[in-house]
Amino acid sequence: MKPYRSMLFVPGHKAAWADKGVASGADALILDLEDSVPEADKVQARFTTAATIDRLRNVGVRPELWVRANPADTGLLAGDLEAVVRPGLRGLFLAKICTAADIVRLDGVLTHLEERDGLPPGAIELIVSYETATSMAHCEEIAAASPRVASLLGATGPSADVGRSLGFEFTPAGLESLYLRSRLILAARSNGIQHPVAGVWQDIRDLDGCRTFCEDNRRLGYRGLVAIHPSHVAIANEVFAPSPDQVDEARRMIAAFRAAEASGSAAVDFEGQHIDIAHVKTAEAVIALSEAITAAV
Repeated sequence: MKPYRSMLFVPGHKAAWADKGVASGADALILDLEDSVPEADKVQARFTTAATIDRLRNVGVRPELWVRANPADTGLLAGDLEAVVRPGLRGLFLAKICTAADIVRLDGVLTHLEERDGLPPGAIELIVSYETATSMAHCEEIAAASPRVASLLGATGPSADVGRSLGFEFTPAGLESLYLRSRLILAARSNGIQHPVAGVWQDIRDLDGCRTFCEDNRRLGYRGLVAIHPSHVAIANEVFAPSPDQVDEARRMIAAFRAAEASGSAAVDFEGQHIDIAHVKTAEAVIALSEAITAAV
């Protein structure tokens, strides 16, 4: 999966809102068929969403397009997949996955749809949202269940599903979810998933709080924000991209190490810091992330 600094939810039944999402500067849009769509509109929303994917693909928009389908237990998932799996869809944002078996079953369905509709094998990727105690207890197996699993998130948000399921009370400091968020990072990285995303920040007006939330999750290892409002996008884009100063420092570090290496040393004093090849690899990763973001923009 490309590094997404920001992924913005857009109600799938409101086609015009997708254009606002594009204008926000988000790296990806999540066209939502689940919580933001009224029950009476859910069937029509899948067709509106399919038309939106076709329209935005035809005009070559920059943000990649994802869909949050309804969970399997609603009876709506099969119809959602039939409607939205098509050229222009990058992947599915999965709500209320409980076990690895859920992923395996979905993988088989998507393989069939890809073969039937002439899409490349594995074209449809998955982002898993961990929203229940059961899913958190099995987060490692879920992350490893299919090569389609490209990212994951969970364990945040006041009064949301995961808080209710686990019984914790959300605070901006996040100590109540620190173990859970850390475990998701471990589940991701141990399975080769390099860009886990955090989310969501629900206070639309508290932009300073949103920035702190992004910064805290970046330090923990998350690489982007799933946002529910366009005002959060610019903040996420800034926080989750290496700054010019960080990139410049990384380049200086690499140059200093290579010079020392050429003279027969495997470690060097770089601006008062002891560095070796491990630090150089980290610096190279900073530059690679910055270049990947620049190329995507």
